[in-house]
Amino acid sequence: MVRVVRASQVEIDAAVQALRDGELVAFPTETVYGLGANAQNPTAVRKIFETKGRPANHPVIVHLDSPRYLHRWVREVPSSASVLAERFWPGPLTLVMPRAANVHDVVTGGQDTVAIRVPSHPMAQQLLTAFGGGIAAPSANRYGRLSPTRPEHVRDELGDAVRVILDGGECQIGLESTIVACDAAQVRLLRPGAVTVTQLRDAVGQLLIGADLNSPRVPGSMPAHYAPLTPMVIVPAGEIDAQAAGLSQGGKRIAVLAQRLPLKAHKYVTWINAGRRPEQYAQDLYANLRTLDKAGCQQILVQDVPHDERWDAVRDRLVRAASRFSETDDTGAMAVLP
Repeated sequence: MVRVVRASQVEIDAAVQALRDGELVAFPTETVYGLGANAQNPTAVRKIFETKGRPANHPVIVHLDSPRYLHRWVREVPSSASVLAERFWPGPLTLVMPRAANVHDVVTGGQDTVAIRVPSHPMAQQLLTAFGGGIAAPSANRYGRLSPTRPEHVRDELGDAVRVILDGGECQIGLESTIVACDAAQVRLLRPGAVTVTQLRDAVGQLLIGADLNSPRVPGSMPAHYAPLTPMVIVPAGEIDAQAAGLSQGGKRIAVLAQRLPLKAHKYVTWINAGRRPEQYAQDLYANLRTLDKAGCQQILVQDVPHDERWDAVRDRLVRAASRFSETDDTGAMAVLP
């Protein structure tokens, strides 16, 4: 079980002061670590984009400690959003709604919508309550890279660019939040996460899946994202051993992320058995990929995950990661697309 960590008052005070000074603070949520800035300070929010190397037209999520402050950020709250907030907040759900007039373009990527989340992690709640305002926070990593789920991931990747890193241990969920766009006419799932399609439909009834031409841009929606530096492909489950064995012949070092142990050991293969439980696999995914990324291998093979909704968020992240390296490589391996 993941340990639940609370910060000391000294740590919270330091983080709050950094936010008020226009500096960046990394903090844990139940999904991944966020790179936070005062959402009402455009100069501070721009530091997020500069530090991450994030395109300026990509919106960031505003984190609040309670839905009672929605009126400061949202022009109107659709009834569907109220239902979802009541059901899933605090928790791993982001709602995209019409933005209030005072919300700066740097937060919304120039759009007429704003993304809001109320996280459940106790340390995130401590920070948000003490700060008394919205914190704009994408994941605390370089743009397009693996999201951080442990404080050391933030330190390794961002270093001194962050004034304060609050150590809340390992994130419980390990994948970014579900993102849903709500307006008066419809509810649309724009990014899968721990809140599933079935749960959303149970709450609001009709649910559209995936973006259309009129959908707002949201975090993590680029075709290639969440990627390691080592080239990565997704391999059908029944072929993972054969591909690992074949590619490692001649001394080529191969890394494997699978859901079971290998049928036989191979000298040049680094193999991680991530198991068959979707929640545990998701929690460990980015940490496992970071481990394999540092293993000195020439390629990462990932066993394709089951095709049911409990694995939708994992599959989404894996497909986007593999897409960074094109659909085929010099071995002829094919990334499995949705």
